[in-house]
Amino acid sequence: MSHGFKLGMTLVAGVVALILEFGLHDALFAQILVTVIGAFVALTMLIEMIRTLRSGKYGVDMLAIMAIVATLAVGEYWAGLMVLVMLTGGDTLEDYASHKAGQELKSLLDNSPQKAHLVKNGRTTDILANEVKVDDYILVKPGEQVPVDSRVIKGTATMDESSLTGESRPVEKGVGSDIMSGSVNGDQAITLQATSTAANSQYQAIIKLVKQSASQPARFVRMADRYAVPFTIIAVLIAVIAWLISGDPVRLAEVLVVASPCPLILAAPIALVSGMSRTSKNGIIVKTGTTIEKLALAKTIAFDKTGTLTKGKLEVSQIQPSAKFDEQTLLHFAASAEQQSGHVLARSLIDYVSADMLSEASELKEVTAQGIEAMIDGKHVKVGKLKFVTDEPIEKLDKTAIYVSVDGQYAGVITFLDQLRPEAKATISELKELGVEKTVMLTGDQSAIGNSIAADLGLDEVHGDLLPENKVEILREVPSENRPVIMVGDGVNDAPSLTAADVGVAMGEHGATAASESADAVILKDDLHRLARAVKISQDTMRIARNDVLTGIVILVVLMLIAATGIIPALLGAIFQEAVDTITILLALRARSDHDKKSSSD
Repeated sequence: MSHGFKLGMTLVAGVVALILEFGLHDALFAQILVTVIGAFVALTMLIEMIRTLRSGKYGVDMLAIMAIVATLAVGEYWAGLMVLVMLTGGDTLEDYASHKAGQELKSLLDNSPQKAHLVKNGRTTDILANEVKVDDYILVKPGEQVPVDSRVIKGTATMDESSLTGESRPVEKGVGSDIMSGSVNGDQAITLQATSTAANSQYQAIIKLVKQSASQPARFVRMADRYAVPFTIIAVLIAVIAWLISGDPVRLAEVLVVASPCPLILAAPIALVSGMSRTSKNGIIVKTGTTIEKLALAKTIAFDKTGTLTKGKLEVSQIQPSAKFDEQTLLHFAASAEQQSGHVLARSLIDYVSADMLSEASELKEVTAQGIEAMIDGKHVKVGKLKFVTDEPIEKLDKTAIYVSVDGQYAGVITFLDQLRPEAKATISELKELGVEKTVMLTGDQSAIGNSIAADLGLDEVHGDLLPENKVEILREVPSENRPVIMVGDGVNDAPSLTAADVGVAMGEHGATAASESADAVILKDDLHRLARAVKISQDTMRIARNDVLTGIVILVVLMLIAATGIIPALLGAIFQEAVDTITILLALRARSDHDKKSSSD
C-alpha cells in the first residue's frame, strides 16, 4: 500500500468524521470511524516495521505507531487522526521531495533522442535512433537532438551540451568535430557521420548511470536510525513518568504524540537526495547517498596522470637533432615515415608539422612495439625506440620520445609532453582547503615524469611505473586513518582502481561510458575542477543533513518535556508535530541549492 493511498484514506476518514461529529452531532460514530481506520493504517505500518526488524534494522516509525495506539486507546481520536496525517503525509512528502530532488536526473530519460534523419543516396529518410548504424550519414536540423555519437562531415553549428555536461554556454562544432548524442543543435543544419550506435552512445551511457542513481541509505542515515533506540527509550521514559506522576494515562499519549520522530526519518534521506540533485545540476552524476557521504569525509585523493591531471594528448616538446642534421630535416624524415601510422605519438607529430614538410613514404614496414622503417627521398629512415633505431652509444632520455636514424646514422630525438590541465593546480589547492589531507598520483608512466608533474601541481606523493594491479594494491593499503580515499581516473585503464577505492570518480565524457559499472561518480565534462565542486557539494549536503537531524532531536525532546507537564493537549501536540515535519523537509531541501551562487558551468 503506497504512502499516498494511506494519506488519502486518512484524509477521507477525517472529512467523514468531521461531518459525523460536527454536522450530524454523532461523535460516537466519528470516533469509531477514526479508530477503525487508524487501527488499520497502524497495523499496516506495524507489519512493515516487523519486516524492518527482521532485516536487522530498527526503524523510528515505532514511536509513531505507539502514539497512534495510545491516543486511540484513551479516546483522543482527533489527536490520533492528526498523527496519522502527519506520518502518512510526511512519507508522501518525502516521496515528493525525492522526486523533486531527482528531477534533473530523470529528465535525461524523458528527453532521450528518439529519431534520426538518415541520408542515403542523396535522399533523407526518417528512422528510429536505435536503427542508426556506425558510419551512417545523418542530418540534424536546427533545434533537434543528435541521436547518436557522431562526427561532423558537413557544416558548422552551435551545440547545446548543457544536459550532458552542465556547461551552459553553447559549443562551436565544425567539420571533424566529435558530437555527443543528446546535444541539441543550434540554428544551422549539419550532416554527421555516426561513430557509434544508439545503444553505445554517450546519452545511453548517462541514462544507464541515472538508472543506477536511486538513493541508497548512507552510513549517516543508518546512524540516524540508530538514534531510534535511545530516542525511543527516552520518549517512553518521559511518557511513563508523566503518566505515573499525574495518574492520567492521557498524559502518556500527549508525550508520545509530540515524540513521533518524523524529523529524524526525513532529514538525512531528503538532504542526500537533494545533494545528488545538486551534483547533477553541476555536471556530476553521483550514484548513491553513500558516495555523497564519503566525498564529504574524504581524507586522501589519488589521481591517474594521463587524461586526468593532464589533457591526455601528447604534444611535441623538444626537437634535438644530432650534429649532422637540423631541426627541419629531422622533422621532415620522422613525420614522413610516421604519416600512415595510427600510433598516438605519430598523430601528435603529424599535427605538429605542416603538410608541405611531408614526402611520400615507400617500402613502409612497422615493427611491432619497436617502430617504423621506410624509404623517404631515397633514404632509409627508422623511427621508434632507441635500440631499434641505432646501435650508437646514445644516452636514452627519461622522457616520452621517438628516435630517428637516416641511412643508419643517428639523426636525433623528438620528445613529447602531456600538457597539464589548466585547472589542475587550482583544483589540488582547493581540495586541500576543503580538508583533503593527502593528494597522490598513481601512474603507469615513469616516476621521473610523475615527480616533475607532482612538483608543479603541489601533490604530496607519487607512485610511478605502475601496472593496474599495483594501483589497486596501493589503494587497498591506505590506512584507515587516511580514509575515505577517492580515486580519479579516465575510466578506461583505471576501472580496477576505481572499484578498489572508497569512491571511484571517472573523468569526462569518455570516462562516463567506460566507468558505468566501476565508478561511484562520473564528471560529465573534462573539467577536473568539478571534482572539488563535488566534494564541496557533498560537504554542504552532509552539514545540512547533520544539522537537520540534531535540530529535529532537540525540538522533539523540548516538546516532550513540555507535554509531560500537561500544557500541550494531544491534538495541539499533533499540530506542533506537523509543523516540525514541514520545517524539517524545508531545511533538508536546502541541499539542492548552490548557496555560494557559483554557476554550474564554472
